[in-house]
Amino acid sequence: MPRLFSTFLFLIICYTSQAGIIRGRVYGEKQSPLPFASIFIKGTTTGTTSNGAGVYQLDLPAGTYTLVCQYMGYKKTEKNITVTDAVQEIDFVLIPLSLQIKEVVVKSGGEDPAYAIIRQAIKKRPYYLNQVKEYTCNDYIKGIFKTRDVPNRFFGQKIDKKEMGVDSTGKGVLFLSESVTKVSYKAPEDVKVEVISARQSGGGLGFSFPAFIDFYENNVTAMLSQFNKRGFISPIADNALLYYKYRLEGVFQDDGKTVNKIKVIPRRKYEPLFSGYIFITDDDWRIHSTDLLVTQDYQLEIMDTLHIRQIHVPVNADVWRTKDQVIYISLKQFGFDLVGNFVNVYSNYDLNPGFAKKYFGKTLLRYDTAYDSKGLAYWDSVRPVPLEPEELKDFHEKDSTARARKDSLSSSRELDTLRKRQKPLNPVNLFWGGINRNFYFKRDTGIYSHQLNIKPLITQLEYNTVEGVSVNFEPTLSFSLPQKQSLQIFSSVRYGSSNSHLNSYTYLTWKKDGRLAGRYGSNSLTIGGGKRISQFNRDNPIVPLANAFYTLLLKENYMKLYENWFGMLSFSRRFENTATITLGASYEDRMPVENTTDFVIFKNDKKQFTPNHPYELANVPFQKNQALVLNFAFSFQPGQRFIELPDRKVPLGSKYPTFSVAYDKGIPDIGGSDANFDKWRVQIKDNMNFKLFGEFHYRIGAGGFLNDKHVDIPDYQHFNGNQTFYNINYLNSFQLAPYYQYSNTASLYGVANVEHHFNGLLTNKIPLFNRLKWNLVAGSNTFYVNRDNNYVEVFAGLENIFKLIRVDVIAGYQSKEDTRIGVRVGFGGLFGGMLSSGQGQR
Repeated sequence: MPRLFSTFLFLIICYTSQAGIIRGRVYGEKQSPLPFASIFIKGTTTGTTSNGAGVYQLDLPAGTYTLVCQYMGYKKTEKNITVTDAVQEIDFVLIPLSLQIKEVVVKSGGEDPAYAIIRQAIKKRPYYLNQVKEYTCNDYIKGIFKTRDVPNRFFGQKIDKKEMGVDSTGKGVLFLSESVTKVSYKAPEDVKVEVISARQSGGGLGFSFPAFIDFYENNVTAMLSQFNKRGFISPIADNALLYYKYRLEGVFQDDGKTVNKIKVIPRRKYEPLFSGYIFITDDDWRIHSTDLLVTQDYQLEIMDTLHIRQIHVPVNADVWRTKDQVIYISLKQFGFDLVGNFVNVYSNYDLNPGFAKKYFGKTLLRYDTAYDSKGLAYWDSVRPVPLEPEELKDFHEKDSTARARKDSLSSSRELDTLRKRQKPLNPVNLFWGGINRNFYFKRDTGIYSHQLNIKPLITQLEYNTVEGVSVNFEPTLSFSLPQKQSLQIFSSVRYGSSNSHLNSYTYLTWKKDGRLAGRYGSNSLTIGGGKRISQFNRDNPIVPLANAFYTLLLKENYMKLYENWFGMLSFSRRFENTATITLGASYEDRMPVENTTDFVIFKNDKKQFTPNHPYELANVPFQKNQALVLNFAFSFQPGQRFIELPDRKVPLGSKYPTFSVAYDKGIPDIGGSDANFDKWRVQIKDNMNFKLFGEFHYRIGAGGFLNDKHVDIPDYQHFNGNQTFYNINYLNSFQLAPYYQYSNTASLYGVANVEHHFNGLLTNKIPLFNRLKWNLVAGSNTFYVNRDNNYVEVFAGLENIFKLIRVDVIAGYQSKEDTRIGVRVGFGGLFGGMLSSGQGQR
């Protein structure tokens, strides 16, 4: 009750008194500054935090207070102050804690007394985790990334250090932002963050989402899940004693409470574990503060170290919450040496906010309409952590440059600079390296550009038995139009050296972002036509490079093609919640083509090329035909959460799966169309993260033909087979199945692709694998049409090889055939998974 009264009295004073400024430095031994020390008014969570140089500043209403300075490992110091309208300099010199070893009864076996304390903390963990059912608080966030070294070249490309914003030695600030937010929480999982103000040096949204790191959780998410998808085991998790050893370093007194300093020691390397110190109070067994570290030896990815320091303080007589949190980051990759920190200062906790019924909704992060319009005076008045000299310099220089670019005269100069900066066109680039050209121009709202991109011809060379060597010329011209519109023109000109055929087609795609019926989204309209060569399976199950390798070296022509004159029209609407609806129509005049060459590098008289017609469908004729097909598709993921910007909402994803349906209708007797069919399919897919137990990915679908009066091979239901050593389309393919053996026009089929990524589980206990961080992956792919047409394969493999490669061993079973055994190589792991997901969705 006295604490509640003092808080209430303090708030009254805030509204009725004149403000004064208290500032100073926090020192340790030998006048060394103490970075990110916590300074606050006793009995409240109102306060500030010193910066990296130990400097602090606090604005207070006139009155008398007890100012508390707290720093981990040092004795808490209090000073009584009287605030007037004059600026006061008050320094703190903190004394290192003199830890005492309390008297304990040592159990048989010599167990360290820390274990008894940790067991009590584990028992109390669920209570403290669920103690607060709802609250609001303010959070100031400041984040900075700096370079200590930058390579001169990266993957063969010269690095412009000046453009990066660093000096010639590779040192400088890459990223700097600060923001003031209001955090609202209601159990069990409702969170809403309102960004009151935010700024990033040079412009941008900055980093405005609080890093919620709760060591009362069994599994701790340290900032972003990409750093370790399994999470990290808390030192007071239910099963923590299986993973950690503990040692009591000593005790000290804090406001009449005995605080135990306990060293946290991982039992084994290569588990997702912390090391460092956790401070636990006696009797109530709550977290007082933490000083914990994660390194790459303990399954941290991307970064080298992640260091988390927290200080918890009383909000009332029963509840403690995080007051300050500092996250230190270091990273050395590819010659880059980066360090950074993110400071969170929490204040003004309200444990009884009384939220309205629909307060939370679907918005997770909302930016105020005036979040980026605050002046320097505002920031100086609200910032609890004083900026350091290099931060002041970075804000000043980059903000000045950004303002200058907005000026019309400076924009004209910038336009000239951008135009001059482009390297002159080099004919060699047409063959190697490609051409990427920007045509800059100016509008009232800024500088924009049209773009020309041409893929290098050397990468566009293909080889197959129908065309021989084919040369592809594929320019793309993109126009930036007013009112968030764009127009893209893509053309392809292809010539086959063996069949002497020239194919050429063009797509025009118009896009516009905007509102429809009051909802933000994007529209896309595509029209295209010309003459092309296509695989019978429109999912393109075999990539040209793999086909050329097998054709030239192993005399296997897996790619089966047909030519077609075509025209198409498609409209797509992507809604604010990511639901997408697509309507389209296509017309093809299809022509069969034959093999025209049998050239190979290594001759093999024992093997012959198969005909261009899919040999698995030898009994299904393919002759010249026409097909007019209407298409409909819809996909939806319920439960989307959003970032709400002043002008739109940005979806963040959902814990629920994505559902999709599609329907194709073959229309006969129009334009000579022979097609007459009704084809449907439904699908559900999701990625589920089970933290310590890995990730489970699945795709389950069904479909069939309601009407199959006339269906040609391109319109069949195809299952994406794979007869090469290479595969990336894991959740939409069958790694050992022939390409067209199971194609059908059945009325019903079912298909399922599942795989589990162990993400270090099991392999972290195997020598060598745990050091290399090669992870186990396993799963199964199956479909069922009928008793004669079904297939199932199971696989197990290793991924994250060099952070990029995945290797699977697969066994495939079909009811009337012998078991197939094979090995497939693709992309998988930390970086490989990004490539696989991007390339696999063709």
